[in-house]
Amino acid sequence: MKTHLIMGLRWAAVMSAVLAVQACAVVAVADAAVTVVATGVSVTAKAVGAVADAVIPDGDDD
Repeated sequence: MKTHLIMGLRWAAVMSAVLAVQACAVVAVADAAVTVVATGVSVTAKAVGAVADAVIPDGDDD
């Protein structure tokens, strides 16, 4: 009976560790995805701003 309790506790400890590591991996992947999207949005905004500046005259040529 005591052996079953020890094995159960070991199993619970191992499963807790596995779940904790997986949660960290999910957070790391999500963080990387957000960084990639934010960089893409920043680059796109700069490109749109540059095109707008080239196409729309600023009216300072009076």
